[in-house]
Amino acid sequence: MGKNKNGLKKYDNVGYFFVLPFVIVFCIFSVYPVLRTLYFSFTNAKIAGVGVTSWVWFDNYKRVFTDKFFWRALWNTVRIWGVNIVLQLGLAFLLTIVFSDIKYKIKGLGIFRIIYYLPNLIAATSVAFLFQTLLDWRYGTFNQIIASIYRLFGANYTPVDWLGSSATAGVTIAVISSWMWFGNSFIMLMAGVQGISKDYFEAAAIDGAGRWTVFGKITLPLLRPMLLYVAITSLIGGLQMFDLPYLMSNPAGASYNSVYTVVMYLYKFGFTTGTTQTGYASAIAYVLFLIILAVSIIQLKVFNQDEEKAAARRAKKRASSKTK
Repeated sequence: MGKNKNGLKKYDNVGYFFVLPFVIVFCIFSVYPVLRTLYFSFTNAKIAGVGVTSWVWFDNYKRVFTDKFFWRALWNTVRIWGVNIVLQLGLAFLLTIVFSDIKYKIKGLGIFRIIYYLPNLIAATSVAFLFQTLLDWRYGTFNQIIASIYRLFGANYTPVDWLGSSATAGVTIAVISSWMWFGNSFIMLMAGVQGISKDYFEAAAIDGAGRWTVFGKITLPLLRPMLLYVAITSLIGGLQMFDLPYLMSNPAGASYNSVYTVVMYLYKFGFTTGTTQTGYASAIAYVLFLIILAVSIIQLKVFNQDEEKAAARRAKKRASSKTK
C-alpha cells in the first residue's frame, strides 16, 4: 500500500467513514441549530420558516440590554442559583469530608453514591409533581408534619404556601434543585479525592493532623481543579434553569414573578403562541450565552491566579527551607 503525505497508509483513510455518521449527526443537530439561531438573532423573524424576514442587525440585542423584564428574570435566576449552589456544594463538601476521612473508613461508598445520585435520575416532571403534592399549603405532608410538631409544644401553626408565596417560592425551588444535584457534585468531588495519593492522608494521620486540617491543607488544594469544573458546570446549568420553575409555578399566582427565569422569558418569545418572536428569542439566547461565557472566564482567571499565588508560596517555602 502507498502512503500519503501524512505518512498514513491509504487503507487507514477508511477510518474516516466510521466517524462520518457522528460528524453528520453532530452538524445537523448541533452546529446547524447554533448557526441558524445566530442568523435569526439579526432578523425580525416572528416564527421560524414562516413569513418574510428582514435584517435588523443589532436591534434585537439593543432591545435585550434595555429590557427591564430580561434583567429581572436574570436576577431571579441568579438568586435561585445562588441559594442552590451554596446548599449543593455545601452538602457535597460535607459528604466528601466524611467519606474521604481515613479515620472513619466508611465502607459501601458505591451504595451511597447510588443513593445520593438517584434524585438526579428522576425526571423533573416527576420531581415537580411530587413536591407540589408534599408542599401543598392546605393538605401537603410537609405542613402537616410541622403542624404536628407545633401541637406537641402547645402552639398553633399557620400553614405556609411554600410555592405560592413570593417570599418562599424561590428558596423552595432552590432547595429542591440542590437536592436533585448534590449527588452529582458529590460524585465529582469524590472522584477528585480518589485521584489524590493516599500517602498524603496517611502521613497526615501519622503526624496527628485533625480532620479539618487535612481537608484544608491537603484535600482542598488538590481538589481545586475538580472544584472549578463543578463550579463552572453548575453555573452553566443554573443560568439555564427552566424545568422546575416552569413546572412548579402558576402564571396567575403571586409568586410567579419571583421565580420567572431567563429561559422562561426566552421560552415566552420562542415557543409561546401569541407572543412568538423568534428573532428576539434568539438574541436572548446569545446574550445568555455571552453572560455564561464571561462569568466562566472570570472564574477560570480567578482560579489560575490563586494557583499561581499558591505555587509562588510553595516555591518561597522551599527556598527558605534550603537556606536554613
